[in-house]
Amino acid sequence: MKSLKTSLWSKVLLSVSAIAMSLSIANADVKEGTDYVVLKEEIPNAQNTVIEVYSYACPFCYKYSKFIPEIIKNLPKGVTFKPYHLEQKGDYGKQASQVYAVAMAKDKKAGIDINDTDKSSFQKAEHAYFEQYHAKKNRWKDGKDVDGFLKTGLDAAGISLEEFNKALDDADVKAILTEWEASYNVATIQGVPAFIVNGKYLIYTKSISSLQDLESKIQELLKK
Repeated sequence: MKSLKTSLWSKVLLSVSAIAMSLSIANADVKEGTDYVVLKEEIPNAQNTVIEVYSYACPFCYKYSKFIPEIIKNLPKGVTFKPYHLEQKGDYGKQASQVYAVAMAKDKKAGIDINDTDKSSFQKAEHAYFEQYHAKKNRWKDGKDVDGFLKTGLDAAGISLEEFNKALDDADVKAILTEWEASYNVATIQGVPAFIVNGKYLIYTKSISSLQDLESKIQELLKK
């Protein structure tokens, strides 16, 4: 009986060692040029952040949005997830960025985390646009119904058109939109969605094999 227990324990140890080794190999495989590229122009004030550059009109961004809460939940303490909307994509890219920025500023004033899927006005607006565009195939007359597009996001966020127009002059809203200008240079490298760690390590989307793989890459790049 003793030898049987010893044999079983040996197998357990071997399994644990194999798992540890596989994780070590996976982490060691995060290589510049294959898994990520160092941005020539770093995004300022982005240490300890994971930034996602995305667009409401991007089908892959819509798919990734379903996993973002899990990614955020597993980030190390002190690391912030920041969404950057790309205004150059989609018939209403600029308007979407404005709605999102106004909603984020509203969340900030209310002391609500923009990643809170239940309370955040930003999250509600983002969800509404993703669902309308991708699930319901709403195109708001292909760029000819600005009012209708704005109404979709603003109604979801609980913001009136009057409040929206006034908020466009708000310092916080302007600061967000200015910060997002960095999105374009990132998007020209590989399109969207694009994940940037610490403002300088852009993960190649083609290298991501699973949610766990993306999380592993993020964890490793945060250590650099």
